[in-house]
This record gives sequence, structure tokens and C-alpha cells, in this order.
Amino acid sequence: MLRISKLTDYAILMMVELTRENEMLSAHVLAERVHVETPTAGKVLKQLAGAGLVESFRGANGGYRVTRGADEISVAEVIAAIEGPIAMTECSVEPGLCHQESSCNLRGNWQRISVAVARALEAVTLAEMSAPAQRPQEPLRIMTLHTA
Repeated sequence: MLRISKLTDYAILMMVELTRENEMLSAHVLAERVHVETPTAGKVLKQLAGAGLVESFRGANGGYRVTRGADEISVAEVIAAIEGPIAMTECSVEPGLCHQESSCNLRGNWQRISVAVARALEAVTLAEMSAPAQRPQEPLRIMTLHTA
């Protein structure tokens, strides 16, 4: 199963919360609102600020604020800020990262899959994430093979 990390999940929660009212929030208040520990919120916010998704302001009235509206920030941007480039395999990112590269001819297909996943995530904005789902989605059913 492919999964995003807990930090990435928290990052999406925090970004959605920050875009709700487009207000500035401290790491402590944000942590309380999304039910994470303050040090965890601080770690995530630092990464989001490094990616230019939030601005930080020091001082008694300081905190964090998003740099763009919820309809201008994709889920892919938040994932990339925490996880790095969206790719299914190491060889999907750039040549030379995989020691099997010279004997494997799957790289092009993994790149195709990585591009499809990235495009799907780029198509979903934080505004869409914060809105209630229009209708329940059927779970994706993928056949699993069991060997005896």
C-alpha cells in the first residue's frame, strides 16, 4: 500500500486549517486545532515555510499565514514540501539513484506512473480538500494475488 507519512497528513490538515479563514495562527493554536503536539506542528510549519507555502512572523502577535489562497495550493505542493519530489520509485526522480538502473528497463514506465500520480495530486486543491465530499467514494478495489 502506498501511503503518505503522518507528517504529510498533518501538513495537509494544518494547511487546510490555515486557509479556512486566511488568518495568522501560532504553532500552538494550530497544533490544538488539528490535534497534534506543538513540537510536531512546529516541525511541519518550518518545512512548509521553507517551501514558501506559509510565512512566519515573530513576536507576541506572530504566527503562520498561508502565502496563497486555498484554491491556489495543490495537495501535490504540500506533499512535495514534506516528502520531496513525488515519485513511485527512486529511478522515477532522476537517473543514477538506483543501483539496478543499468540492468532494468522499467524506468520509463515507472516515470509514466509517477507523472500520472503527480498530476492527480496537482489537480486537487486545499479548497477542495476542505469542502465536504460531494458523495462517498467507492473504495478502489485492486485485485491482490496470493501465492501458495
